[in-house]
Amino acid sequence: MEREHILRDALAQPTDAISYAITRRIHSHYAGKYVLYTVDGAFDLQGFVREGHAMMTPVSQTVSQIATHYYHKDKALLQADVNVWYEVDWKGYDFEMLITHLQDGFHRAKHIWLIGADRSITEEFYKEVCAHSSEVRSEVLVFDQGCWHKSEELFRAIKASSFDNLILPQRLKNEIQNDFQNFLDSKETYHKYGLPWKRGALLTGPPGNGKTHTVKALVNQLGIPCLYIKSFASQYGTAQGNIHAAFEKARETTPCIMVLEDLDSLINEQSRAFFLNEMDGFAENDGIIVLATTNHPELLDVAMVERPSRFDRKYMFELPELDERNDYVAMWNAQVEPALKLALDDVMTIAEITDGFSFAYLKELFLSSMMRWISGGASDGMDAVMREQVEVLRFQMSSMIEVRPELLLLDSSDDSDPFGE
Repeated sequence: MEREHILRDALAQPTDAISYAITRRIHSHYAGKYVLYTVDGAFDLQGFVREGHAMMTPVSQTVSQIATHYYHKDKALLQADVNVWYEVDWKGYDFEMLITHLQDGFHRAKHIWLIGADRSITEEFYKEVCAHSSEVRSEVLVFDQGCWHKSEELFRAIKASSFDNLILPQRLKNEIQNDFQNFLDSKETYHKYGLPWKRGALLTGPPGNGKTHTVKALVNQLGIPCLYIKSFASQYGTAQGNIHAAFEKARETTPCIMVLEDLDSLINEQSRAFFLNEMDGFAENDGIIVLATTNHPELLDVAMVERPSRFDRKYMFELPELDERNDYVAMWNAQVEPALKLALDDVMTIAEITDGFSFAYLKELFLSSMMRWISGGASDGMDAVMREQVEVLRFQMSSMIEVRPELLLLDSSDDSDPFGE
């Protein structure tokens, strides 16, 4: 039960003395062994174990304090260590490890004590875990609840997105593609002239007009690691601490893209200044592309969007013009079953009568028309069904504006191809 006493007695100390008290007790109890202490977020042993490179089990004689969080009924419960002793097996070597979370300024920091037979093996194990954790392979690093996890599902969704299947004004599409590729190719030039090799870009405009698809297509095209920020909020930390942790990970992974979808919902008044300070990093942010989207630029602080050192590129995604609507309807029309296809003249007609529709509403037009066509027993042609459904959707859009104008901007169909999992 000595392990229990080490943690219990130390937690009774003043906050600033806890980690030192634990260190003293561990050294005393494990005399003759090597004790490695770290607060390095790169030591993601859980991820290392999940991929089969080691084994770890909670020590049976101790009480493990593990916080459980409900996320979604269709998702597994999220569990996070609070105070836990583990036994670890790596390549036939045995280790013990204590994980605990202690208050550190604005956030609760993870503290780890790794106990091994000798220094060389313990440090070799530590370095291998850190190196593995820092690599981003066929996955996206997702930051949520103050922790990183790797998503192969999101990576696959990105690999399925390209500029070839994205309908946008050609000028905007070319500008975005060329700007970021040229930036990545110009590292030596930036450094030669003493310029910070970093980029901040903000994609803005009404929902449903291709911002998210553009982000995914760009990540796919550039082929560098992607860090997706789902939230800066967490149970055991603060937004300020999590913002710092996110940027620190990005600095370890350069060159990389940090994606901040719906920036206005990620940053609030309390965390804004801290976020801006991290964005302002000069040499330390070398090689980081911060790619943010927002449907509500009016909610962002002027200091965030107007100062060039933060978001020096801004791209506006307007409602599609006739040519884009025609291309979008034609793309959808090419994918449906023959019985549902429109004639070429009807494709242009639908494009003409959907002025003011976003891409998301055009997608809804096809989906709802197909359902009405099926439920109606296919008695009417698809062209007639779609014309009728255009009026239904237009009435819905106008009703939303009349009752609460802001609801149109809060349309849940934000972008035809959502980035989130």
